[in-house]
Amino acid sequence: MSRPAQPRDLPDDLDDVLDDEGLDETLDDDRGLARRFYDWLWDIVRSWGPALLVVLVIRSVVAEPFRIPSGSMVPTLAIGDHILVTKSSYGLHIPLTRIPITKLETPKRGDVIVFVFPGSDTSWPQHWLDLPIPGIATLDYVKRVVGLPGDTVEVRDNRVYINGKLQPQSYDEPYTFVDDHCRPYRTLRYTEILDGHAHAVLRAADRRLEMRDWGPEVVPEGHVFAMGDNRDHSADSRVWGFVPLRNIKGRARMIWLSYDQCQPGLPIVGTFRTGRMGSAIE
Repeated sequence: MSRPAQPRDLPDDLDDVLDDEGLDETLDDDRGLARRFYDWLWDIVRSWGPALLVVLVIRSVVAEPFRIPSGSMVPTLAIGDHILVTKSSYGLHIPLTRIPITKLETPKRGDVIVFVFPGSDTSWPQHWLDLPIPGIATLDYVKRVVGLPGDTVEVRDNRVYINGKLQPQSYDEPYTFVDDHCRPYRTLRYTEILDGHAHAVLRAADRRLEMRDWGPEVVPEGHVFAMGDNRDHSADSRVWGFVPLRNIKGRARMIWLSYDQCQPGLPIVGTFRTGRMGSAIE
């Protein structure tokens, strides 16, 4: 039969225990609140800094995710789509900046691009940094390239003319567009072809809601003319002008996540649109 455990004799001086366990240094910490906070913060930086830096470099050089907050690109991109953008599609930049290190290539007509909204990058941080930090992050837009440098572009009766040539449109079907406030709008879906690139566009069913004609104007060198596929619900180059090549972050390639907040389902996200996930962006 085993003998019962005997209680451990406690020393007369508690300091002996603290010395043995290495605890007296902690209790006698006289670094001060500011110093302890600095040391704590430095430990976090040393632990997580390298991993965070790798993520930021990948985001700056390889690919970056974006969320579609508005309906300007419906039906190609729906509100709540999360897209993946390849950052080296039109040239390389110094990591974590927008400073090009290679010659910037011009996108192809019909490409869907993500770019810094012209005019939002004139202050010091936004002018050259590419960091997702509130307060200095740039305002990013997604649109389709319609006009290239040197093109004469005109939009008349909601149809696009490039260098005097009408870009074909064919009617498909009625389409109900639901905006980011879950308000429905009656529209008409068409298939438009830009230099052989077919894609869907929406036009207002009520002619009184169509945007006014634009142009003709010549696209300056080093710029592109961009439009939303939801033609009468898009603030684009018809409103705020041409997009400098320097502002282009990359080409939108695929939808990796999609949900509809206007449909019942999970809190905040609503219903997942599994049929859109993994699809390429045309």
